[in-house]
Amino acid sequence: MQITDYELFEVPPRWLFLKIETDAGIAGWGEPIVEGRAQTVRTAVEEVMNGYLVGKDPHNIEDHWQAMYRGCFYRGGPVLMSAIAGIDQALWDIKGKSFDVPIYTLLGGQTRERIRVYQWIGGDRISEIGTEAKQLSDAGYTALKMDASNQMRHLEPPGAVDEITERVAHVRDVIGDQMDIVVDFRGRISKSLAKRVIASLEEFDPLFVEEPLLPENLEYLPDLESRTNVPLATGERLYSRWDFKPLFQRGGVDVIQPDVSHAGGISELVRLAAMAEAHDVAVAPNCPLGPIALAASLQVSTYIPNLLVQDHGFDIYPAPKSAANHYLHDSSVFEFVDGYLTPLNGPGLGLEIDESAVRERSRQDLDWSNPIWRHEDGSIAEW
Repeated sequence: MQITDYELFEVPPRWLFLKIETDAGIAGWGEPIVEGRAQTVRTAVEEVMNGYLVGKDPHNIEDHWQAMYRGCFYRGGPVLMSAIAGIDQALWDIKGKSFDVPIYTLLGGQTRERIRVYQWIGGDRISEIGTEAKQLSDAGYTALKMDASNQMRHLEPPGAVDEITERVAHVRDVIGDQMDIVVDFRGRISKSLAKRVIASLEEFDPLFVEEPLLPENLEYLPDLESRTNVPLATGERLYSRWDFKPLFQRGGVDVIQPDVSHAGGISELVRLAAMAEAHDVAVAPNCPLGPIALAASLQVSTYIPNLLVQDHGFDIYPAPKSAANHYLHDSSVFEFVDGYLTPLNGPGLGLEIDESAVRERSRQDLDWSNPIWRHEDGSIAEW
């Protein structure tokens, strides 16, 4: 079998889909994207496909991964690793379809019969997050994620910390004690302020705090962990085992959150889970993206033994009714029951892409980028 061609489709709301074709008539799909950098990643994918992969046997996934990563003098980073991630997903999709089995079977089989999931509810206004938290609770979710804050200065007065505490307290009051809360700092809170904020949240027993520090400042994570009993999570903005290696060496992390569309794809996500297992660390894969990325992440989550919970970025309850629904022939493959998703048992990724819908919607003009936030004095704030 040989790779003969590929196509890229930028589609709403902010997704980039990759289709890789073969001379056997089998096509694989992947989702290589950096949110707000779709055109940049598109170029990186084109460079890899045109310069190396077209004409190769798609089954040699590990060799291709090594060539894509090590074949460049300059390695790593969000753009290249996201390009590799989408290509890797598509190659695994081809391989699974070739053998008529789901990818998790090729990885080593199932370690669980269902996959616990959580969804993000925002976090800016008490009235909105209370309503959304109640909806998730009523739908059967056992966990949710909320933002801690908008932009924060390096240090804030007590009232700012109180506002964060009040929002988390409100959600805990709405959902009770039988549902977990993940509080996402998004790296918006400095290491100095994080000590105060995390201490104020301990009474609400969060499942974990996500990105309590910026990825540039993770050397301070062990000190932060020593001050609290709240589990700490990070890794959404780390892109390979070499990025995660110092994190494991220093300690201070309880949960890692690699993203299958940013951290080198299915192949690297499996390796990262194994690294985490050796350090008694759980995995909660990040996935605020589209259906291809979620399917790829679910294939890994079905296989790895140290899964804690799986993130997802579009509505899957009580039946798919979001943007992802536009791109699948059968969106019911995301079967949601009582806070869990059923493993995708179809060949490859377990999805059937509606290619005509993808082509139609890719004709729209898209220009998604995150906003630029500024403090009251005009200086740049973390988004």
